Amino acid sequence: MPVPRRFDRRPPERDTTRINERIRVPKVRLIGAEGEQLGIVDIDEALKRAQDADLDLVEVAPGSKPPVTRLLDYSKYKYEQEQKQKQARKHQQQVNIREIKLRPKIAQHDYETKMGHVARFLRHQDKVKVTIMFRGREQAHPERGRALLQRLYEDLDGLAVIESQPLQEGRNMSMLLAPGKEAAKVEDEAAPSDEEAPAAAEKPAAEEAPVAEEKPAAEETPAADETPAAEDETSGDDAAAA
Repeated sequence: MPVPRRFDRRPPERDTTRINERIRVPKVRLIGAEGEQLGIVDIDEALKRAQDADLDLVEVAPGSKPPVTRLLDYSKYKYEQEQKQKQARKHQQQVNIREIKLRPKIAQHDYETKMGHVARFLRHQDKVKVTIMFRGREQAHPERGRALLQRLYEDLDGLAVIESQPLQEGRNMSMLLAPGKEAAKVEDEAAPSDEEAPAAAEKPAAEEAPVAEEKPAAEETPAADETPAAEDETSGDDAAAA
């Protein structure tokens, strides 16, 4: 039995910008097509000026008293706003927050492993939330958790900066670390190595492949055709002996 399709019954997003006749206020503050201030005018006069200039009356600041409107080509204005938003999203850096959990009585080997994970996250420009988990009577000694977090910060040796100081919430104590200057230097030094990778790929190793094609071993098989001649000679000698 085919599965019924699920239709999105939500209404399409409506453009909330009010233009022309959708502006229902008695007076507006009008700005001309060149950015000049035209003062507070009646809505009818503002609409007439927009029609005479073959432009749209667009409400650009609805929260003002009275609302601010401007004479412009709305389709062009909307396109420019979309391009600005696209550029803003392009330059916006996405920050990931990783979490590492420790115990107050963590072994040295486990501590070094966890610290390696934290350093790797910071080198990738990610923030790290380090959480100390207390159990039972360990909750009576929060200073051990703070000492462990401080030790981790010092062992990272400049890779991190403390963005949020240790804060205890119930049985857990957390500290937020952000990439430091040393992490940024490591990221910059790693960038040229990526650019040099294509140079290694340019090695003409593939050009040596024709050497394997030069093996003419299969073409020397006619040597097997010469064996019948030897057999003919031996048969002739047998016949002479007979």
